[in-house]
Amino acid sequence: MVSTETPVCDFNTPAINFNLKGVDGKMHTLESCKGDKGLLVMFICNHCPYVKAIINRIVRDTKELKELGVNTVAIMSNNPDEYLEDSFANMQKIAKDLKFPFPYLIDETQEVAKAYGAVCTPDFFGLSKHMTLQYRGRFDASRKETAPEGTHRDLFEAMKQVAQTGKGPLEQIPSIGCSIKWY
Repeated sequence: MVSTETPVCDFNTPAINFNLKGVDGKMHTLESCKGDKGLLVMFICNHCPYVKAIINRIVRDTKELKELGVNTVAIMSNNPDEYLEDSFANMQKIAKDLKFPFPYLIDETQEVAKAYGAVCTPDFFGLSKHMTLQYRGRFDASRKETAPEGTHRDLFEAMKQVAQTGKGPLEQIPSIGCSIKWY
């Protein structure tokens, strides 16, 4: 497993549209996912220890962000042949078991991950209501282990700021995770 760090936020980069199948069997687009105040696009998967360390916090924070007008969508772009845990059936299971409050989509061609420049899981793209990039940082101080309770909620606070002002914080700490498993 290779740990990879995300690049610095390229502020105001326009969001890239997508049309991907969700674990609910429906097709989802950028337009159908966005909220009144913004959208968090997350590249995650089921097997990654970095994602597992924060998945319950992701569920908590995305529920709170929705109350602020920021919707969330999660995209799984890994090659599931490399990790059976990342199969579509297992995506459906984890989304149901953890009661994901957001669509969980499969990027079978990996074109969406490549278009966004996603490099790892988790990789977060925080978009303003104008669908421009305002955050490309970490979730919190967690790595392969969950950070202690009370840890600063980097992503939540950044997206709260985006919801309120349309702008992300100038200081952002890169996310780190497992490299995307390319075909």
